[in-house]
Order: sequence, then C-alpha cells, then structure tokens
Amino acid sequence: MKGEYCTVCGGMVPKAGDVQQITVDGKAVGISGLDQILKQVAEMEFSGPLQVKAALLTAVKAANYVPTKKAEAYRDALYGEYLRYMESVR
Repeated sequence: MKGEYCTVCGGMVPKAGDVQQITVDGKAVGISGLDQILKQVAEMEFSGPLQVKAALLTAVKAANYVPTKKAEAYRDALYGEYLRYMESVR
C-alpha cells in the first residue's frame, strides 16, 4: 500500500478523519480505515462468521497494529462492528 508508515509499529499513518474508535476488551482503540474495511469485507462472499472474522482481522492488521495476545478480542470486536454495518446498509 502507498502511504506514510509509522517508524515505531510499521502501520500506516492515518489521514485526518480516517480513524474510528471501537471497544476491544473494554478499552477504546483507534482503527484506521475501518469504514473501507467493513465495506470491502461486506462485498466478499463467505460461508460463515469464522471466515468473516478472519478477513476482518487480516484487513485491519494490514494497516493497524494488533497485539498478538489481543487478536481474538480484536476479531470479536470487529465482527460486532461488521454486524452493525450490515444492519445499516440493509
């Protein structure tokens, strides 16, 4: 991906207004590009929630730091955001 990368974590430096907060394990975390990620994953065809969760986590990790020990919590929080997104586009 083109863009400016963080010298600490290696993730892309977000553009203004591109970061949304979600709650992961009771704490607010910023996710860069979440709207675009939700839209992209919604356009894919999956046979179940496990595939959706895996796709969401993979896409988020491409542009955001996700601690290994918190990957499952991120995956579940992202899936909750995905379900809300799907309700809003119906």
